Amino acid sequence: MSRNIIKKESTDSVFDGMVVAHYEQKGHRFEIIIEPDAIDELRQGKEVNMLRRMASFEIFKDARKGDRASEVVMKEIFGTDDVDTVARAITIKGDVHLTTEQKRKMQEDKKKQIVAVIARNAMNPQTGAPHPPARIEAAMDEAGVHVDPFKPADQQVKEVLDALRPLIPIRFDKVRIAVKFAAEDYARCYGDIKEFGKVMNEEWQRDGSWIGVVEIPAGMQTDFLSRLNERTKGNVETKLLRQH
Repeated sequence: MSRNIIKKESTDSVFDGMVVAHYEQKGHRFEIIIEPDAIDELRQGKEVNMLRRMASFEIFKDARKGDRASEVVMKEIFGTDDVDTVARAITIKGDVHLTTEQKRKMQEDKKKQIVAVIARNAMNPQTGAPHPPARIEAAMDEAGVHVDPFKPADQQVKEVLDALRPLIPIRFDKVRIAVKFAAEDYARCYGDIKEFGKVMNEEWQRDGSWIGVVEIPAGMQTDFLSRLNERTKGNVETKLLRQH
């Protein structure tokens, strides 16, 4: 069930908040009208329902004019005239023109994703403590980091870290934390422990308490300890063992 196409004489190629993704091959041009967020999700390998994310479930040679692409030409270029398959290929391989506002919003959203990845995995090697997201974001602003709105966040992290290192001491790392709590807290805590990281070894003590060594991303130390204290009402012992 396609929505109506909104024709607009604008160089921004925007149709009611959507964008035109286009792909050229062998002198032929193919266009689709799609939500900008869907492009980002597809390029990250996420599952996307193209029918619901496109303004019109059509492949165009000129979206503004509403001129559909030839099925014969689609088969020649893409090996199929299936709209879903061709639309995905255009989205992943093609180019997109955004308005200034769309680009700003997508860059801000991607920046938040990058900050979240760094905050989760990085630490200050001088203190062994994680960097707060606000500090990471401020350092990115100071460094003038460029964020690609369509490149997956994890693929931009290395470049961002390289830009941040002259400004703040930062390094991706993991830590190992020894944990001990009572038997009655085991069921409440074990799922959380597995969620945060990996149990390297574990054993039950004669007094019925559980002890284990858990490896987690360095940036998650504060959240991890807070979660265990919340689950056990403070009846937990922890010790930072080492970093690697």
